[in-house]
Amino acid sequence: MESTSKTRRIALVGYHVADASKVEWEERPPAVEGQKPRQAADVTAAAGLRHSRGRVWRYPARTRGRRHADKVQEEVFVVVSGMLTMLLGDPPERVDVGPQSVVAVEPGTPLQVRNETDEELVLYIYGAPPEQEGADFFDDVELPG
Repeated sequence: MESTSKTRRIALVGYHVADASKVEWEERPPAVEGQKPRQAADVTAAAGLRHSRGRVWRYPARTRGRRHADKVQEEVFVVVSGMLTMLLGDPPERVDVGPQSVVAVEPGTPLQVRNETDEELVLYIYGAPPEQEGADFFDDVELPG
């Protein structure tokens, strides 16, 4: 006798939504004296990230972060709006990318995030593993030609 019953499998899907309008923004001190502070929204917990970490950043016009190299973390920079200027490597190479562009930086690579425009730059920066320590910091440099 043939069975007519059917087995249904229900897949469990886990997801989290990190709505930047509902996440607390913190002011980060300027990397260079006289510049406006940057703002960061840590979305790591809200997004349920366990093996990585992420932040949404707002860089006012003509501001920049600290030049550094993460020892173990791969970092991914996603331009939401504005124009991102990065200094990559040593000696630094200038890389400019606009909205919907992605820059992936391997551990140990010196980098600096800069907004060289008169408009706000908004970025999503994602890193794995979720190390928050373990970076070398370097002196600021003038932009190469």
